[in-house]
Amino acid sequence: MDNTEGNEIELHGDEEIIEVIDLNEAEPGPDDLADDLEDVDFEDTGNANDDDEGWETEDEMEAEAEQDDSDVTFSKHTGSVFCVSLDPATNSLAVTGGEDDKAYVWRVDDGEVVLECSGHKDSVTCAVFSHDSSMVASGDMSGMIKVWKIETKEEIWSFEVGDLEWLEWHPCAPVLLAGTDDGSVWMWKIPAGDCKTFQSPACQATSGKVLPDGKRAVVGYEDGTVRVWDLKQGNTIHVIKGQDGHQGSLTCLACNKDGSLILTGSVDGSAKLINTTTGKVVGSFSVEGGKAKGSKDEEETNSVESVGFCNILPLIAVAYLDGTLAIYDLSTQVLRHRCQHEAGIVHLQWEESSSVVSTCSLDGALRLWDARSGNIVSEYRGHTAEILDFTINREASFAITASGDNQAKVFCLQRPDR
Repeated sequence: MDNTEGNEIELHGDEEIIEVIDLNEAEPGPDDLADDLEDVDFEDTGNANDDDEGWETEDEMEAEAEQDDSDVTFSKHTGSVFCVSLDPATNSLAVTGGEDDKAYVWRVDDGEVVLECSGHKDSVTCAVFSHDSSMVASGDMSGMIKVWKIETKEEIWSFEVGDLEWLEWHPCAPVLLAGTDDGSVWMWKIPAGDCKTFQSPACQATSGKVLPDGKRAVVGYEDGTVRVWDLKQGNTIHVIKGQDGHQGSLTCLACNKDGSLILTGSVDGSAKLINTTTGKVVGSFSVEGGKAKGSKDEEETNSVESVGFCNILPLIAVAYLDGTLAIYDLSTQVLRHRCQHEAGIVHLQWEESSSVVSTCSLDGALRLWDARSGNIVSEYRGHTAEILDFTINREASFAITASGDNQAKVFCLQRPDR
């Protein structure tokens, strides 16, 4: 395993190093981590503006159009709604991004617009709140990223990178990270804009996540490589590739609650369990029957679309393009349940404090599954096109969906055991 590639940061400009941070101190808390990042050396960088091709979706759910289980419908978007996030502080505000080159911040309880995020050049595919809900970042496919202050409803920062793949805030500091089509990972201090880049071989940085310790980020790439980055030093701690790694582009990744394990999914049809301390692959998961439904190419495998860890039981969930939701036992790595959907699964999310995992799929339905039994708990409909993203609040009392029918919907989740 070659850990040397991609270990160098691209620096731009001549900034003086103010302070060297010693990472080998006592275990820090969130405030300490936030303070640490105040002293990270960022550099100014150039920008680029490229176009990316749009998403192709189907619209075949007219038969179910009459059934609408939702409580609130947000209809301001004039094109497909690609992404949705909840504000982490109160879970009372949602942000959605769409094909109409806009993001909207709106109130969950009544759908009233709080902030319209305009000025983008392409479809807004990323929209996320900062850790304290004071800011929201919106990013479009061409690489235009904007940050807005919720309180004043003003744009406070913007930057252009290459074609944008993902956008994520640091869990406890005003620091924003992004991955691009050329393999770069960017990190900015907001709103100052101080910048740092993490360079890798020229292939897409398809997915990324900051680990809970706030010191490391895990990034998946188009060539199947997974890298764990040290955010302060700027070097790769681990590179997972080759026979142990994925044989195709990374599609998704997740980490467990303490960040000791990461789960990655790929177009190669497998999910990998990786120990973040050692950088070793400690588990590999795939379902039999490997080909995607409707696949013209016989060699096309059943892509993994979403992965996640259960917080209260040693279980993981892996969602596949063919509509299979697989529940695995984390300790034995045995397949416990196979929950079949009629259409491909787009995204899954575990509830914060239960063994219920939810899925959204291309048939426009939101489903809740009990991972202990493998049985469906409930199903919610209301969209007339595929659901492209969804999120659930901390209490798991409601879900918000984003769809190709130009709408976002809020569904109240009723369960007998609540």
